[in-house]
Amino acid sequence: MTNPRKILHVDLDAFFCSVEELKDPSLIGTPFAVGGSPDGRGVISSCSYAARQLGVRSAMPTRRALTLCPGLKLVHGSHSEYGACSDRVMAIFHDLTPLVEEVSIDEAFLDVSDLPQSPALIARSIQQRVADETNLPCSIGVATNKLVAKIATDAGKASHRGTTAPRAITVVPPGGEQTFLAPLPVGAIWGVGAKTAKHLNSLGFITIAHLAAADPAELRRLLGKTGAYLAHAARGEDASPIHTSHELKSVSQETTFFEDTSDRKELEATFAWLAEKVARRLRQKGIGGSVVRIKVRYADFSTYTRQVRLASPTNLESILLATALELFHAFWQPGQAVRLLGVGVADLEEGWHQMSLLEPQQEKEIRLHEAVDAIRARYGKELLQKGKTRP
Repeated sequence: MTNPRKILHVDLDAFFCSVEELKDPSLIGTPFAVGGSPDGRGVISSCSYAARQLGVRSAMPTRRALTLCPGLKLVHGSHSEYGACSDRVMAIFHDLTPLVEEVSIDEAFLDVSDLPQSPALIARSIQQRVADETNLPCSIGVATNKLVAKIATDAGKASHRGTTAPRAITVVPPGGEQTFLAPLPVGAIWGVGAKTAKHLNSLGFITIAHLAAADPAELRRLLGKTGAYLAHAARGEDASPIHTSHELKSVSQETTFFEDTSDRKELEATFAWLAEKVARRLRQKGIGGSVVRIKVRYADFSTYTRQVRLASPTNLESILLATALELFHAFWQPGQAVRLLGVGVADLEEGWHQMSLLEPQQEKEIRLHEAVDAIRARYGKELLQKGKTRP
């Protein structure tokens, strides 16, 4: 009989805030948040556990957070510092095992099946080493697969009460997956968002136990592919491997307006700025994409995405902009106030356009971008700016 896998999910507790507390210890135990300006359209990126006790949450508009907690201190933060701290933590993981899947800047899966110690002992060792070497707190979920390990971490953190980091370690023993999951709400399943959870509740599925007791065929009939996934997830079944490298799937850029706007010229200029940023990032990576998509959020927070597949991959700014504007004007009604715009490119491939297939004007554009990129690489990206795009 094959021994069960030993999978750890490690999540740095309130990562941005924990880094800020290292820089300024006076913040420890106080309600503060890393987030945008309350005078604009800023949102909370991360908040301390003291702030969470007062109702503040990540992704909450900053103005709303200040209403709930008038004494909330705002810290703008430094993403370069967060990146450096993340690198130090990830290096600890990689020192332990090569089977590390870096999910985000503050989250990773580790497969420690080859290590002789118990997974609980390994988890405690990792948590202590991260604390000793970086002074950062983390919570860990331990299970036989990624799905249950992730849910275990979330459950451990959710049960925490207090103004300090939870530093939770939650172990789900082999064979105990379904028992552990049973009392949890369906929204605890990885990938089940608020809308899906509400829909499941309307169908009578309140806890994961309700899903586990359902006929898998009935779940597939009611929910399609999602139902098939939920039938396995509710039983704690997940055979997905640890992915040790990340394949870039898309490149995107978005921006939130200081004030909602319905000004057509401002919206089009913003699309031009976004297309320029995305195209530059694609060129830096030497890739192009076949799918162009836009994201539009209106003043009432309703959010829409539109996308189209091109005949061939591109990283030309002019094509991205023309496509984005075409998608936008196909459904935007003049006068509608917009809060956020985004442009993205997916289905990425290495290499530029084949020169032999390009229009002369497109070839000129590529040559121009090559020259501009070279100047920016040598003298700084702010040296050359377009006059008609957003600064």
